[in-house]
Amino acid sequence: MIRRLTLALVALLPLCAIVAPASAQPEVVIGVIYPMSGANAQAGTDNKPVFELARDIANGQVDVPLPFYQKLKGMPGLKGAKVRLIFADHQGKPELGQAEAERLVTQEKVHALVGSWHSSVTATASQVAERLAVPFLNPESSSPGLTRRGFKWFFRTSPHDEHFTQVMFDFFRDFEKKRGIKLKTLGLTYEDTLFGTDSGKVMKELAKKYGYEVLVDLQYRARGTSLVPEVQKLKAANPDVWMPTSYQTDAILFVRHSKELDYNPKMIMTQNAGHISPDFVQAVGKDAEGTMSRAPFSTDLIDKRPVAKVVNEHYKKRSPGGKDLYDFPARAFTGMMTLLDAINRAGSTDPEAIRKALVATTIPGDQLIMTWENVRFDETGQNTGVRGIILQLQGEKYHTVYPFDVATREVIYPIPKWSERK
Repeated sequence: MIRRLTLALVALLPLCAIVAPASAQPEVVIGVIYPMSGANAQAGTDNKPVFELARDIANGQVDVPLPFYQKLKGMPGLKGAKVRLIFADHQGKPELGQAEAERLVTQEKVHALVGSWHSSVTATASQVAERLAVPFLNPESSSPGLTRRGFKWFFRTSPHDEHFTQVMFDFFRDFEKKRGIKLKTLGLTYEDTLFGTDSGKVMKELAKKYGYEVLVDLQYRARGTSLVPEVQKLKAANPDVWMPTSYQTDAILFVRHSKELDYNPKMIMTQNAGHISPDFVQAVGKDAEGTMSRAPFSTDLIDKRPVAKVVNEHYKKRSPGGKDLYDFPARAFTGMMTLLDAINRAGSTDPEAIRKALVATTIPGDQLIMTWENVRFDETGQNTGVRGIILQLQGEKYHTVYPFDVATREVIYPIPKWSERK
């Protein structure tokens, strides 16, 4: 009886050997570390649908009829392996981001990490990835130093503060020529995390380089309950341009205090982040009219890029409240698609193979939703094809105002005083 059973099992072995590989494709697991709760949760909640959209494109469940996306459909490099995302909430806390990165790699066994919006959290989480030799793709953190640490496993698709701030000063120069005016003085306010500290440093360096006098140089405590002293100092100095670096809650507070204290800056040029957030626009509405920001993407340019139109149609169906693509999800999508492309080209979930594929990345600009030349990384892991633009809040929506050759609106200048507004 035992001999017959043994022979029967042996007879089945060839059949099992044939069937098993066809039904057991490898799985690609990616850890996504973002603020899903806390003061800046909107970055996580608005980006989550676009990460899932990228996953569904790779899994062949969503069709984007352009060459780059067709090449990724069904992950042919991995013979149809499915992509699975594991989301982690860092709440804007660097130590929590670090712990979540450790958990995702050591317990969840992810093949790569994507994150983390806040520069300070990206710094700690990517240290874990570097130590554990796992690729880390950063779609948006803007601290220049993140790609200057000599890391082997860190890659950033978005511009950093030096790119963005250079665009601001290019705008000042060209705007002065266009309007026949001279902007001479600046007021700088920046919060005390890595994002604000690096932003303030770069703004001061470029102000000196281009001959602008900094009348106000204030680093303030992030997420405080009052910014009255800071606004009072700005009002007293009255610089030609106020240049704030803030996350959402601080940006909202600055606007409310400015109105209460009748501070009337003629030009406001912000470092994105809190000022570009829909939470900010919804909270302050017309009170922020005329606020400008550097950005890598603008909703009003969607119709000028075929791929952006297609991706936006899918995003609107998934996003909270049916939102259009804007800065946050646009950068998140670009980062995730870049990582998925590298994994597909690697033909493997081996970390070193993915890293080498990221190093060799070249995605042409006409296949991006961004107005960038391409995605191509230098030896530090920084995308060299980036391009910044300047937006201005007009009618409670941001519109492109610079470069002037792609602008959809003229610049409002000076911003009307509170007493002149209806």
